[in-house]
Parts: sequence; C-alpha cells; structure tokens
Amino acid sequence: MPDLVRLYIRNVLVGFALSAVFVGALLGLNVANLWHLVSTSPMGWVAGLMLFVFNGIVFAGVQFGIVIMRMEDRDGDSGRGRRMPVGPAVPVLAHATISTRKAQRRD
Repeated sequence: MPDLVRLYIRNVLVGFALSAVFVGALLGLNVANLWHLVSTSPMGWVAGLMLFVFNGIVFAGVQFGIVIMRMEDRDGDSGRGRRMPVGPAVPVLAHATISTRKAQRRD
C-alpha cells in the first residue's frame, strides 16, 4: 500500500476517534439538552449517528490537512526562497484624468 494512502487511512481513523470523543462529550455534558432529545426520540439514534459521521468527516479532513501541511521536503534547500537582486527604484510619471460627467441622481 502506498505511503500516502496509509497516511490518509491513519488520519481518518484519528478523525473518527476525535469525533467519538466530541459527540460523547456533547451527549455526556448534555449541551443544548442534546442527550434528552436523542434519548427520548424514537429516531434519536439516527441523530447521534449523523453527529458522529459528519463530525468524523470534518475532523478527518482537518487532521489530514494539518498533517499534509506540516510535511517537509528538504532537498538541500535552505527554505528561504531565491535571492534575486532587484534593480534600483525608478520613479515613473503617471497621468490621471478626471471625468467631467456628473453622476445622474434618481429622485
């Protein structure tokens, strides 16, 4: 299996684990009376499952994005960019014109 796929699967698992903790905390702390709504409704388990899945998708995407952005590729590069000399600043004359038309007002 390619390394990038392995990295993605690992981060998806971490994202869904974070989602389980987050949804557990939401229900356990009864934020916005969510535990009561989920536990007393006949279809409350669907709401809990949706919370888990959708938060898992978000957390997995964020986790993978963070890991990809933190990856380094050092091939002897100093990481400071190319140092190209810049010529001296030369002032340039710019001509500006003023429109003589007045804006029409609607009354």
